[in-house]
Amino acid sequence: MTDLDLDHRAAFLDQTALFAELTRTADPQAPVPTCPGWTIRNLITHVGRGERWSATIVRTRASEPVDPRTVADGKPPADADGAATWLRDGAADLLAAVDGVGAQVPVWTFTGPRPAEWWIRRRLHEVVAHRADAALALGVPYDLAPELAADAVSEWLDLLTVPRREAGEPPLSDGATMHLHATDEGLGAAGEWMVRPAGERIAWEHGHAKGTVAVRGAASDLFLALLRRIPAEPPRVEVLGDREVLARFLARTPF
Repeated sequence: MTDLDLDHRAAFLDQTALFAELTRTADPQAPVPTCPGWTIRNLITHVGRGERWSATIVRTRASEPVDPRTVADGKPPADADGAATWLRDGAADLLAAVDGVGAQVPVWTFTGPRPAEWWIRRRLHEVVAHRADAALALGVPYDLAPELAADAVSEWLDLLTVPRREAGEPPLSDGATMHLHATDEGLGAAGEWMVRPAGERIAWEHGHAKGTVAVRGAASDLFLALLRRIPAEPPRVEVLGDREVLARFLARTPF
């Protein structure tokens, strides 16, 4: 059960189809500024190979990392229509893999063993983020339903609760807290997050309370700002309180 009890399977297929169509009509060599050094072709490859990588992990019930370079069919066809089909097939492959082993069967993830279905939500929000990268690169509008965007924020915060192998500065200093508030109507408690320091990582819960810094905006804009895809600035994002807390958080949580 997640915040809004979304159908992650349906959303995954839908977001993949939108990403496939957006990139199908794009210049494959167009640069992607939010992924420095990447082109649209690199973005397509990263997403489609990632679906096959996660499907391989699930299908083999992996208990340790799988090298993405060893995944079968890991490169998209050269033609645009073929690449779009390749992307959609990758999403279908992951769903089939989960169905084949069982949604609750534990498999390897970079956050520790998780039920196989964990990968559906993870890959959904990977596509959500990279569809934004493509849209920003191509200068076209990016629309995301508030419920899906709010779930993306929660999923990202979940990832930040897991200890990292590499040493690094904690996202929040001791005593600093952050309140995120989605301004979309109808989200209720699922549209507010209180984020607190927890050693080298964070802890969070839904709720409304005064934070050292408060960040307000539509859920989709909060998500993009947290991933540093757009600036946390008006008119899309309002920051109240100690802006340095947010700046340090963003600097210490790269995506």
